[in-house]
Amino acid sequence: MTPRIVEILYQMIAFLFAISVHESAHAWTASRCGDPTARMLGRVSLNPIRHIDPIGTIVLPLVAAISGIPLLGWAKPTPVDPRNFRHPMMDDILTSVAGPVSNFIVATGALLLLGGISLSSASGHTLVMGLVAGGDGAASDWALAPVAVLLFELMFINIVLAVFNLIPVPPLDGSHVLRHFLPEPVRMVYDRIGIFALLALVYLGGGLLSSLLRPFVHFYLSILVKF
Repeated sequence: MTPRIVEILYQMIAFLFAISVHESAHAWTASRCGDPTARMLGRVSLNPIRHIDPIGTIVLPLVAAISGIPLLGWAKPTPVDPRNFRHPMMDDILTSVAGPVSNFIVATGALLLLGGISLSSASGHTLVMGLVAGGDGAASDWALAPVAVLLFELMFINIVLAVFNLIPVPPLDGSHVLRHFLPEPVRMVYDRIGIFALLALVYLGGGLLSSLLRPFVHFYLSILVKF
């Protein structure tokens, strides 16, 4: 396989794991807050098959990976019935932010493992610094090179997924926080126009997305280079 195909494969593996963690976190938190809907449907699972949306999980990420644009996509939405929550507003917020928080946890775990690889040997340090500098690591003959590349993709994609979902545009997770603080008439309009704002953000807001992602990516990379 060519280095580009290997890179796409790593990105898809990392993406499938990231969305599985994200949706499982929603389902687990909802269950803890009193709504068993997602848990009863088997959504508290890291099996990506339970979370796959044909367009958002397969087609769009593949197109993004092949075309070289940032890998974005979505999973099948986790079903939640807020009527089952013990504390409707707070539990809805907790369930919503659980997904992005779980992605930051995975990104941090990948960061620490990459740091361990960097500290393990001179070759490991060179490999990790090469990834930070923009290399793909595919040409490295070091035994842990594939693991390091996968961890780097895992870190990056989980950061992207977490930040993107925290944007307060319906139906993204961040909107579930903001909408509870809006007056009812405004909230109704907010919910209705959300999908159009989301499409505009994805297709026209590339510069905005980059501006939102850049500080988080730089923060993680700034820690990684210190190992």
